[in-house]
Amino acid sequence: MIERSQQLHDRARRSMPGGVSSPVRAFDAVGGTPRHIVSARGAYLTDADGNRLLDFVGGWGAAILGHGHHAVALAVREQARIGTAYGVCTPREAELAERARERVPAVEMLRFVNSGTEAVMSGVRLARAATGRDVVIKFEGNYHGHADGLLGSAGSGPLTLGVSALHGVPESATRSTLVLPYNNADALAEAFERYGEQIAAVLVEPIAGNMGLVLPRAGFLESARALTRRHGALLVFDEVMTGFRVERGGAQVRRGVTPDLTTFGKVLGGGLPIGAYGGRRGLMEQIAPAGDVYQVGTASGNPLTMAAGIATHDRLDARAYERLERHAARAAEGLRRVFGESACVSHAGARLGVAVGVASVRDRAGARAADHALYARFFHEMLERGVHLPPSGYEAWFVSLAHERAEIDHLLSAAEESWSALSASRVWKEARGASC
Repeated sequence: MIERSQQLHDRARRSMPGGVSSPVRAFDAVGGTPRHIVSARGAYLTDADGNRLLDFVGGWGAAILGHGHHAVALAVREQARIGTAYGVCTPREAELAERARERVPAVEMLRFVNSGTEAVMSGVRLARAATGRDVVIKFEGNYHGHADGLLGSAGSGPLTLGVSALHGVPESATRSTLVLPYNNADALAEAFERYGEQIAAVLVEPIAGNMGLVLPRAGFLESARALTRRHGALLVFDEVMTGFRVERGGAQVRRGVTPDLTTFGKVLGGGLPIGAYGGRRGLMEQIAPAGDVYQVGTASGNPLTMAAGIATHDRLDARAYERLERHAARAAEGLRRVFGESACVSHAGARLGVAVGVASVRDRAGARAADHALYARFFHEMLERGVHLPPSGYEAWFVSLAHERAEIDHLLSAAEESWSALSASRVWKEARGASC
């Protein structure tokens, strides 16, 4: 029963475009009515109709400890008691910055902002200022926020909605952005051969998470690192999705490639609004007021967010990441048994990727080739069995520390029942291609 969610969604649509504050929350890709959530605890959500749902969205990975974790709630409550927004310096900014520095060796200094979009936008500005160049390379299917210059061939949002990300974006805003296929080191080398002296930075998701979960091919990130060094450009890792999730030090530690700049979001602040960008001291000291690269944010370093972030990261030790990896790996292994040859299942740290109807996804074209109509049917079958998945086949799934063995068992049992129900209702085509 979703009567109350339907009423709430109808009400929201009268005041808000599509009834949502962000397009990825809509059910446009899967059909039906978005569940309106009234509370969350651990690995579970409760919607307005009282339905309890096992959640694999997790605030898009921000709720890495699980929803409503007592330590995070206590930290936020105690901070709210003494103030919610000062607009000036607070001690906890340095505390959270120090925790990030301890975990990510490439980050000697960082600047807090309010979203991943702000972080990437500001990091790109810094890269252009530091190099004196304009061209930025990005990759198809990588999403770096909704700043005008970075929306070309973006990931999950535009792919899910089937819209151009460039409506309302002037051609001049994207003139200095060069878009290449992900996982293609030859195309990157060719771009440097042709435009090397104009390239300020290569911007990349080290493990792509906005066209499903797509792992980098062997040598791809290493090539980006070598080419940027050789040509005097900067390597920028967008770790908004991977930072503090796939590894204590992010994807750069997991993959053994060190970028010049790194951007963060979501999980850094324990689920409250946040973004950050960081790198070598010499680069970061070019930012105002230490340097001439201007960037500002009245709400940046908000004390509530800092409190939540500190409480979260103090609980993300080596054992926590071992648990996340173990549970996600078990889920991935079980899902591979369920789908067999009919889906590409991948995982990295706390994230899972499921591309239905294909056996391999290496880039945006592979992600688009998946059977998204079939995923929509699978999504609703799972929802009927009390499992809440991302409402798009282009999104990654997230495991939290609140997902124990029982929750993974529930996921796999529901997936087996759902897939069996779908298998009985259609003629299957055997998936082709290499394993993912």
